[in-house]
Amino acid sequence: MKTADFDFELPPDRIATHPARPRDSARLLLVGESLSDRVVRELPDLLRPGDLLVYNDTRVIPARLTGARGAVKVEATLHKREGDDAWAAFARPGKRLKVGDTVAFAPGFSAVVEAKREGGEVRLRFNVGGAGLFARLHEHGFMPLPPYIRRDAPDEQDRADYQTVFAAREGAVAAPTAGLHFTPELLAALEARGIRRVPVTLHVGAGTFLPVKVEDIAEHRMHAEYGEISPDTAEAVNATRAAGGRIVAVGTTALRLLESAASEDGRLAPFAAETDIFITPGYRFRAVDVLLTNFHLPRSTLFMLVCAFAGMERMKAAYAHAIASGYRFYSYGDTSLLMRAP
Repeated sequence: MKTADFDFELPPDRIATHPARPRDSARLLLVGESLSDRVVRELPDLLRPGDLLVYNDTRVIPARLTGARGAVKVEATLHKREGDDAWAAFARPGKRLKVGDTVAFAPGFSAVVEAKREGGEVRLRFNVGGAGLFARLHEHGFMPLPPYIRRDAPDEQDRADYQTVFAAREGAVAAPTAGLHFTPELLAALEARGIRRVPVTLHVGAGTFLPVKVEDIAEHRMHAEYGEISPDTAEAVNATRAAGGRIVAVGTTALRLLESAASEDGRLAPFAAETDIFITPGYRFRAVDVLLTNFHLPRSTLFMLVCAFAGMERMKAAYAHAIASGYRFYSYGDTSLLMRAP
């Protein structure tokens, strides 16, 4: 299939720059045999007692840094941890950096360029590691908002807005955005409905926003991301399926991790490894029955994934309806609840 098969026109004013308040007041498009306009707080009524929500508990770190190499200003966005004190990062201006250069981000906080890679990517080794490095990032870094959310200046409110209610384990440089719609009140209503929830962890990388640059999607290569599924979560998923309940993935990150760990018959095993799974139409889903997910970029791997999950023609019709009906798109936008195509 061609990347152009997944293109569509999106008016710029459909791109959300701030989230709905309260979070569960966002709109929700139910996509099944037909389309239905709903609201996120109605989610308990759209699911069934005995269903199991699987959410991503990763926590976004302030991964965007500004510093200098001598007189040259440098911007770096960390996107993948490669050691206690080392990260892969997208740097600007990457071409002017050399292996061995030191970039100073703040007094006592710096990194050495250890390697240069394609597309402005570098490997940075910081002068502090572990919890100390995370503390420096929280002190000097900015939230790594997607490039389509433009700000004249960093917005401190984003430190709260760009974090899910589930956030627990630091390491992501992009939010698992379907989780941004949940509130304590919504979680309580889901529990009262008999819908349980369990966590997985996928530390989302900035590669999720990289465009697909090849014409033939079979030639695209995904950035690998680290994920974990605990024995308790695997057991809960398997027990739910055995009892006839559905597995509801909160976001494409949870779905990709579940599908990475599932066997051919859908049985889930504990998992602690990297995944670069790339799901396109024709993929046979083994673990997930229902998907809650925001509206994605045209020509993106995530739009390809939802087309694989719910059907290409159905998703094109759903997106056309969403655009015509004023739904808000992307990370801070509205959401959709997709039933898996037969």
